[in-house]
Amino acid sequence: MDVFPAFFPLAGRRVVVAGEGEAAEAKARLFEGSPAEVSRLNGPDALDPRAYIGATLAFVAARDDNWALAAADAARAANVPVNVVDRPTLCDFTTPAVIDRGEVVAAIGTGGASPMLATMLRHDIEARLPEGTGQVAALFRSLQAEIRDALPEAAARRRFLRAALNGPPADAARNGDMEAAKTQLRAALSEGAATQGQVRYLDARGPADLLSLRAVRALAAADVLVADADTHPDVMALARRDAERRSSCSAAELAELVAEGLSVVRLVTTPAWRAEQTALDAAGVSVDVLPVASQSPTA
Repeated sequence: MDVFPAFFPLAGRRVVVAGEGEAAEAKARLFEGSPAEVSRLNGPDALDPRAYIGATLAFVAARDDNWALAAADAARAANVPVNVVDRPTLCDFTTPAVIDRGEVVAAIGTGGASPMLATMLRHDIEARLPEGTGQVAALFRSLQAEIRDALPEAAARRRFLRAALNGPPADAARNGDMEAAKTQLRAALSEGAATQGQVRYLDARGPADLLSLRAVRALAAADVLVADADTHPDVMALARRDAERRSSCSAAELAELVAEGLSVVRLVTTPAWRAEQTALDAAGVSVDVLPVASQSPTA
């Protein structure tokens, strides 16, 4: 990872855009609808460090290299990180391609190397994020304290949230019925319904771009990964970084993990997993087979 992505809260913050022209307008448009105050600076004002004091971020857009450098220096003198349009070497941070779904914001960056590639990837991800995604996040934010109080143990809370995110409360939020969503989420919380663990088999021969959307989501939600030795590294890279990783696990051990309510992903590359699945089926363990998008699962 050559750069570290971070999200700055904007409520009650000030963002400075220095310069004129379409590039400056484009930076200002990034913050339309946000709670941030956007200050526009031009001419000598943009070269005065006092104009940047208290700002969270600064953007400089100018054709003149000397003016852009002077404005960037002024922002840094006020201890404000600065982005200088089309001049990566002058930037403290680069501007990613942004997907805005209200409470949900996704960003794709290339460190300034290829903004067009970041834009193309943004379009791909936008197609997978419905407009109501932000409302789902807003739902869980509104009940965050209640959920933490009811489920203080992190693993139990994560299992509950995973089930709720794929259940009726999230569906109601996506459809805009927030009152129904809150009622359903509180009901599920008060019932304390145990979440059901599952083993999901996933063809891990790779490459990662062959994975179905269901498979990618399973990797992102997995509590435990059990991977064959020659699992493709690009497939493994899609998993949660804090998921437990195991190189082997018997059918009995898998059943125990499922009984704890854990989501287990078995990354398989040979036909040997069939016998394991048969043993799990016989034991009544919930099993799902997730083929890749354009080929059959390992036979």
